[in-house]
Amino acid sequence: MPFDYLQLRCFMEQPVDTVRGSAEMWLDGAYESLLEGGIEAVRILPLSKKYNLSRTSFYWFFKDREELLSELLKRWKSKNTGHWIERTQAYADSICEAVLNVADCWFDETIFDSRFEAAIRNWAQQSAEVAQEMANADAQRIKALTALFERFGFNPTTADVRARAMYFTQLGYVSTQPNEEMGLRMSRIADYVEVFTMVRPGKHELERFFSRRKAWPTAIPTKKARKK
Repeated sequence: MPFDYLQLRCFMEQPVDTVRGSAEMWLDGAYESLLEGGIEAVRILPLSKKYNLSRTSFYWFFKDREELLSELLKRWKSKNTGHWIERTQAYADSICEAVLNVADCWFDETIFDSRFEAAIRNWAQQSAEVAQEMANADAQRIKALTALFERFGFNPTTADVRARAMYFTQLGYVSTQPNEEMGLRMSRIADYVEVFTMVRPGKHELERFFSRRKAWPTAIPTKKARKK
């Protein structure tokens, strides 16, 4: 049958990457689908249509959907938990500088992906296994942050409380995703650091942080005095 033969020949002449995609391509698609529609949106057939690949090509890289989801969890742990711990261990001359190192996670999606974090937390509400992974990640991050405070002389109990206060403040931003102007958020940084550490950060420490983030503070709006 000439038509079928031509189809087969065209298929065979395509580069392997065009026909099969790649494991990273499937994983990127799973990531985008998770962010857009939650865990139920991460399905093989919709992903294959999105990348114009045959459904069977998926099985070149993954045993089944469960393996794809497992790799998605690994990516989240490597990026968000891995980077968080790295920031707690980054070099710092002072407790303020150390806390500002971790604060990079609040403003840089390449370090800590807040949308990914929120999506995984939503998934955890539907899966006991993922909920346990999330609990483990929370514990690891808090432990690393506690060690940071202890490194600068805080006793274990105080270090644990301050680490939790700082960590759950970040989670509040993740869950509520407030639409705030960046300059306004930067205006609060010095006060946040002082709340967490009992030490006011120096001008040079703040300047380094603002320069690193390429964002600078604007004035915090205040309520006008009521007319008598």
